[in-house]
Amino acid sequence: MKFKYVYIDESGDLGTKGGSSKFLILSALVVDNPADLERIIKNMRRNKFKKELRKASEIKANKSSSEVIVYMLKKLNELSGTKVYYIVLDKSKIYSNYLKKDKHKLYNFVAGKLARNMNFNDTNFEIKIDKSKGNLFLQEDFNKYFENHLKENCEGIKCKIEHSWSHSWGGLQFADVLAWSCFQKFEYNNENFVNELEIEQEVCQVWKKLK
Repeated sequence: MKFKYVYIDESGDLGTKGGSSKFLILSALVVDNPADLERIIKNMRRNKFKKELRKASEIKANKSSSEVIVYMLKKLNELSGTKVYYIVLDKSKIYSNYLKKDKHKLYNFVAGKLARNMNFNDTNFEIKIDKSKGNLFLQEDFNKYFENHLKENCEGIKCKIEHSWSHSWGGLQFADVLAWSCFQKFEYNNENFVNELEIEQEVCQVWKKLK
């Protein structure tokens, strides 16, 4: 049975009022070997970006230079068995008051769409997600919802979902950079960063699939 590691993060916000972002992006980075990601970040800290990252406990795209972001995207191109899924939510198309009023349900809803687009059979998944859902009840609610939607299109799979802070897993820092890069494209019409990627990518809007 295959084994895949998945790292999920988002860019944009869950707000639906004035001043909020127009889009919410979820990214899921799928890799065969998480040690490759850890090694890249360790080398960045020790060598090329030692000065910039000296005081940073983790790499966050919105606090990093363009050089750091482009470097990480290009390093992903060197890894085999790597794929990224994006889910794009245009918040102007949210017509459900239920989702507008409950940010946790809205996040789960979008994450469920992400899970449905991941098509793997006979695979064990280890899924890591940023610890944005503070209490255990919300984490368990997310886990159940995501796993149920993942199994809709994936046969014979098993998955383990863990929540932790981004600095704990290098893969989450890459997922943050990927979500941010896709957010630049949709929010600001800036494709410079996503165009650096050569790995397999799948971009889906919540109500429309982009080919």
